[in-house]
Amino acid sequence: MILQVEGLTKKFGGVIAVDQLSFQVEPSEIFGIIGPNGAGKSTVLHLICGFHPATAGKIVFDGTEISGLKPHQIARQGIGRNFQASVLFMNLSVIENVFLAFHMHYKINIWQNLFRLPPAVKEEKELRGQAEAILERLGLGPFKNEVTRNLPHGYQRILGVCIALATNPKLLLLDEPMTGMNQNEISTMMKVVRGIRDSGITIVMIEHNMDAIMNLCDRITVLNYGRKIAEGLPEEIRNDQNVIEAYLGKE
Repeated sequence: MILQVEGLTKKFGGVIAVDQLSFQVEPSEIFGIIGPNGAGKSTVLHLICGFHPATAGKIVFDGTEISGLKPHQIARQGIGRNFQASVLFMNLSVIENVFLAFHMHYKINIWQNLFRLPPAVKEEKELRGQAEAILERLGLGPFKNEVTRNLPHGYQRILGVCIALATNPKLLLLDEPMTGMNQNEISTMMKVVRGIRDSGITIVMIEHNMDAIMNLCDRITVLNYGRKIAEGLPEEIRNDQNVIEAYLGKE
């Protein structure tokens, strides 16, 4: 397995946002986390990334416990993520947004960069080449020099995924990547997600679009009020009575 979560709990004051959650993710898997609004889904991603410290429990990534590490330390371990809200630099070009995400890869020190010494120029050229390759791979190559604010919403969401890929992750966490998309944009994003998985990157994703989740994910876990109420294959989840009641309520 590439990710193991054991007894994960997060309390905010008297509110239990995540309650003794355990699950495992296998390499090259698309693993879905779903549940009604307020179920604790995004909090789980925040805990994995180190944005929130866990109240209890353990997170093991690629054989190493990462519980308690800082976000930048976890990113260096090989976990990348996008965000629900856009964190793009809207006045910069598309390629500049991706290039800036390579900051963890810089090997040349700040003084060489400041004075534009040959090693710094060479490194910048190499990283820009990698940024272009990511954009081409996800279909944004033709728009690399476009100002980001001019991109359609769907392309901006894809750009957010490109930025996450620039951290060179083994595991990519996607938080509602299809928010606000029309059906054509959703179809494009689904192809993007499949392509990322096919490249060997494991994906854990939260998404409210049930058609997308059911068609993309190998396995799904379902949360309600911070607790896991079901886990299994998409067809098993679709027909699980606890899941149906969580979303629709009891008769």
